[in-house]
Amino acid sequence: MSALAVNAGLDFTSLKEYLDITDGNLASHIKALEKEAFVGVRKSFVGKKPHTQYFMTKTGEKAFDDHLKALELFIGEQKRED
Repeated sequence: MSALAVNAGLDFTSLKEYLDITDGNLASHIKALEKEAFVGVRKSFVGKKPHTQYFMTKTGEKAFDDHLKALELFIGEQKRED
């Protein structure tokens, strides 16, 4: 999600290379994120080749922001305990 948070959209190959994971692993993660409506898909053609681009939806942006806030809270609590 963080890769999509800082990019307007990334294609499958770019995501795969960025994350250094297999096609199957990325496909299963993308499928799960799509199911939760965190990630959207734009399909088009570049010349005669199909081009699939993924982007973070508004729902995904909110979920990611909530996740970051929870991490910041957790880190803050750990610092107070030290």
